[in-house]
Formats: sequence, structure tokens, C-alpha cells
Amino acid sequence: MSFTLYGIPNCDTVKKARTWLADNGHDFAFHDFNKQGLSRDLVAGWLGQLDWEVLVNRKGTTWRNLPDERKAQITDKDSALELMLENPSVIKRPVLQGVGPVSVGFSADAYTAKFQDAA
Repeated sequence: MSFTLYGIPNCDTVKKARTWLADNGHDFAFHDFNKQGLSRDLVAGWLGQLDWEVLVNRKGTTWRNLPDERKAQITDKDSALELMLENPSVIKRPVLQGVGPVSVGFSADAYTAKFQDAA
């Protein structure tokens, strides 16, 4: 099974997901979206499966550091897409693609269930 984990390497949640995947014998590609970027088509695909409010991390530092005027402009899928392409670190991490539906965030229980369902 081929799948990709998207995130940034210094994010604690991404580190936990990567460790869980490795410890459970899952080969995966890691895509650092700050260094490797994200395509419009990729993010639009995520938004086709997940609500933009799930993908935009409004609790994170990147969101908090945005000017209030910019935050107020994020009102729908299209404006969220533009924000995520401008500031990939505003995306809730990690994003796991290729094992069932796209998922965001990490918990050992959720990953266990996701991989059992995909088997």
C-alpha cells in the first residue's frame, strides 16, 4: 500500500504519527509541505473530502499570527484554499492520504482503525 503523510518535520503531532507508522511497519512517503510545497490540485482534493474548517488550524501559531483582516477573509472553501497555499503551516497536521479517506490529525486509535479498515 502506498500512502503519503503530509506535514512539517518539527511538528510534535507529525513526529508521533511518523513514529507510529514506523513502529507498526508501514512504509510511507513523507512530504514536508513547507519545503516541498503543495499544489492547488492536491489541496483542492483534500477540500473535496474534508471541510475547510477541519483543515485550517485556527488554534495554531500561524493562524494566531495572521492579521485580523486576513483571518476575517477566510469564510469558505475557496478563501481557505488560497490561505493554505500561501501559508501551508496553517494546515492542521498531519494529513494522511492514500489509506481510505484523507484524514487530519493523529491518534494511535484512529490510525489503528484506519489501517485495519484498509487491510
